Amino acid sequence: MVRIGRSDLDIFPVQFGGNVLGWTADEATSRDVLDAFVAGGGNSIDTADIYASGNSELILGRWMADRGNRQQLVIATKVGMGKEFPGASRNSILASVDKSLSKLQTDYIDLFYIHRDDPDTPLEETVAALTEVVEAGKVRYVAASNYEPARLKEALRIADETGGATFVAVQPPYNLVRRDVYEGELAAVVQQNDLGVLTYSSLASGFLTGKYRKGGEPVDSQRAERASQYLDERGQAILVSLDQVAGRHNADAGSVALAWLIAQPGITAPIASASRVEQVAGLLAAASLHLTDEDVAILNAASEY
Repeated sequence: MVRIGRSDLDIFPVQFGGNVLGWTADEATSRDVLDAFVAGGGNSIDTADIYASGNSELILGRWMADRGNRQQLVIATKVGMGKEFPGASRNSILASVDKSLSKLQTDYIDLFYIHRDDPDTPLEETVAALTEVVEAGKVRYVAASNYEPARLKEALRIADETGGATFVAVQPPYNLVRRDVYEGELAAVVQQNDLGVLTYSSLASGFLTGKYRKGGEPVDSQRAERASQYLDERGQAILVSLDQVAGRHNADAGSVALAWLIAQPGITAPIASASRVEQVAGLLAAASLHLTDEDVAILNAASEY
């Protein structure tokens, strides 16, 4: 298990991405996938109020209620990108927390994210509202997704000066083909403030599983168009490096891509999803796949930008 920043939340080194629940996986399949993830040692699931038009939270809530396993799980959800509760105003935060609690059939959220920065709402208002829901016992910890480093630092400063709820984690896009958002200034802020990092788009819309290749068989997937954008010279070199390292460990390319993230300084856990039960094993395997320094160097060299 790994700890999320300065919180007391301990999670499996891969967090399940609940964006697929009710989207690329129907409810029956979603339940099977979640069962497989938990049976393999996983204990943390990331969702949001907008995923699958709100159905992700509903499916997750019904599954937890049926399994009676809420106390054993770490649940993260988000507000700020939907039409019903837009932005990070006090009204949006307070209303969205209550609705998410209802859909998830729980009385607390372990990790509650602002899904993206809201420049139209003063950070003081956002921090104060987050403090309200924490003090009410509805949220254990708060976090930030898609924040620029300067705005993240300012939010942390305000929380510190006011004694309010402070972000304990960030959720940036980060993977072998997209390293620029996290590496650099954001990583420095993370290190300076002991923040947890849970990466989204960890497999680059499935591209890093290796199933999308130039001249390869077409893949019937709702993510295919997004994944195909990476099929340039650099992307193909990354796939070659993944194949090389995967061969050394008798592992899948996707597991190696996740293990590379786990090996990066400051990373708590990658978020990754599965739309079919047979895909879950690859997510779980990444947690125990220990890459050598040479493995990491091979992957780093191919993915330099």
